[in-house]
Amino acid sequence: MTPDPVPVPVRWPKAWRLIRSIFPPIDLFEDIADPHDWEALASAESKTNPRIWAHLGRLDLVPPARRVSGPGASLVMAPFVHVSTDRPGRFTDGTYGVYSAGNREEVALREVAHHHARFMAASAEAPGWTSQFRMLVARLDTSLHDLRDIAAVHDLLDYAMPQELGRQLREAGSNGVLYRSVRCENGECVGLFWPDLISTPVQADHYDFHWDGNSVDMVRNCTSQAIFAL
Repeated sequence: MTPDPVPVPVRWPKAWRLIRSIFPPIDLFEDIADPHDWEALASAESKTNPRIWAHLGRLDLVPPARRVSGPGASLVMAPFVHVSTDRPGRFTDGTYGVYSAGNREEVALREVAHHHARFMAASAEAPGWTSQFRMLVARLDTSLHDLRDIAAVHDLLDYAMPQELGRQLREAGSNGVLYRSVRCENGECVGLFWPDLISTPVQADHYDFHWDGNSVDMVRNCTSQAIFAL
């Protein structure tokens, strides 16, 4: 029998998230404008910049009351408005966004390294150092549904069950989920359904991944130049 998940308090002084370094900030999110006015402002700007809507993404997926704005807000808003069914996750089929983070730096590195390796393999990339990433560190203090004891949620490859559970929980008003990392021993992860649940992240170190043709086998800290085996 599958346990019925219940909300538990999750208080992490540091929630670690790794993202690609190539994405620039989105000006509208970084401004002090009221998030309730974003559609109107974007509509006005689209008269001279027809690409503005593609740049902003799916604003309709985040209610105005749950949006965040100001310096650094792009880092929180981006995963919720730039979504695609071509990029599903463990708790989303790609029709809505999730902010994923780990409770340790190593968790974030190993989780992202796995997905980057799948991308590299699918596109038959040559071995070598690839794609720079940057670490985001934020404070988390909220209640999330505890899925750590539900085995089916942690399948290494099959996301069908957690995606359906994630959809049901989100529609029922859940803030998000807490689960075990399947890529980093003793690590924990969160999947947040709304951007207003976490503080504005601080950017930490940048990293390079090394693709050996089969997996990401090493990671390099671009600040210290230290190289770690995965």
